[in-house]
Amino acid sequence: MQSARAPQSNERPPSRKVEGQGQSNILCLTSSPRRDTSYSSLVAMRVLRELRQVYPDASVTIRDLARHPLAHIDEDFVIATRSIAGARNDRQREMIDRSDVLIDELLSADTLVIAASMINFGIPSTLKAWVDHVIRPDRTFRYTDNGSQGLLRGRRAILVLSRGGFYSAGPLSAYEHDESYLRSVLNFIGISDVQTILLEGMALGPDCAERAVDAALRRAGAVAGVLAG
Repeated sequence: MQSARAPQSNERPPSRKVEGQGQSNILCLTSSPRRDTSYSSLVAMRVLRELRQVYPDASVTIRDLARHPLAHIDEDFVIATRSIAGARNDRQREMIDRSDVLIDELLSADTLVIAASMINFGIPSTLKAWVDHVIRPDRTFRYTDNGSQGLLRGRRAILVLSRGGFYSAGPLSAYEHDESYLRSVLNFIGISDVQTILLEGMALGPDCAERAVDAALRRAGAVAGVLAG
């Protein structure tokens, strides 16, 4: 399998955009290391098709974080985004520029679709790197006298999450750290309108996986209908 090349520090992180005529903007993040054989990505593409039925003139941006992974944040990123002096060298300025691109992309979206497979009870590290790039004070949240305040209110999100076992209920529910984490992150930046499409039991045989995919594809239409209402 050909490995994806990580963007160099002076590159704009790759994404694909389908322009529309309307005011609705949709940002879709895929992150599964299975890439073209990913169940979560498959259902996310159905979600996009259903949303385009509701918003035929929508502008859709698809960012494949598995094929084009972001660099994980490091000391230079922290200095550039958190220190009083700010970015002090070319590499730090490039990091700020990359983060700004990702944040601007998020801010321009009315609807965010996130597709992720559970990896060791949590989200893929590629998606976590995106989270670390976009959660920045005075860009996506701010500090106030009453605590932090999210700056992305009025937007909505759809989570498409695939899991090898069953974690939504039962003895494994304590190990669920994908949906709960993403909902916490989104709520922190002001996105509280979140719908979830779950695919569970994907590692428990083809029959179980097929039933989960069929149910998720049906729910994709229902979720799009909820947003239309």
